[in-house]
Amino acid sequence: MTTEKDNLRTSIKEAIDSQKRPTVTVLSSLLAIQDSIGYIPEEAIEEVAVHSNTSINSVFGVASFYPNFRFTPPGEHSVEVCWGPTCHLKGSTEILEIVLAKLGLVSEGDTEDGKVSFRFNTCLGACSQAPVLSLDHELYGNVDSDMAEKLLGDLDQNKTTH
Repeated sequence: MTTEKDNLRTSIKEAIDSQKRPTVTVLSSLLAIQDSIGYIPEEAIEEVAVHSNTSINSVFGVASFYPNFRFTPPGEHSVEVCWGPTCHLKGSTEILEIVLAKLGLVSEGDTEDGKVSFRFNTCLGACSQAPVLSLDHELYGNVDSDMAEKLLGDLDQNKTTH
C-alpha cells in the first residue's frame, strides 16, 4: 500500500530527475523540489543528499542558508508585498500595514489558520506599476489602500469557500 510519505518521496525524486541542466547541484535540486511541492520537507534533504552523494548536513547547510526556502508547507494562498525601492517610495508601507493587519500578522509568516502565507518581496518586477502586491502569484499594480482591502476581502471569501 502506498503511503502519503511514499508519494512525497516519489514527488521529490521526480523533481530532482526533472532537471534538464548538464550539471545538477544541491541548490538546483532544492529549487526544483520547492518549485514542485512548495517547500523543502525533511525527506527532500535526505533524497538530495543521496542523489548528490553528500551528507544530510551539507544539504541542510545549503537549504538553511537561503531565506526563500520553506521547511513547512505553504498556505493555500500566498500574499506578497513588494518592498523594492520604487514600491517603497510609492507607498508600499501603507499597503504593508493593511495586509499585516488584515492577516493578523506582525511580519512575514503564515496566518494562524495556516491558510495564507505572507512575505515581503524585494522585487516583483513591475516597478512602473508601483506599489505592487502579489496575490496567489497574480500581480496587482498601482495598489492603494482601498484596493488592498478589497483584494484581501476577496481572499477572505476564498478562505471560507474552500
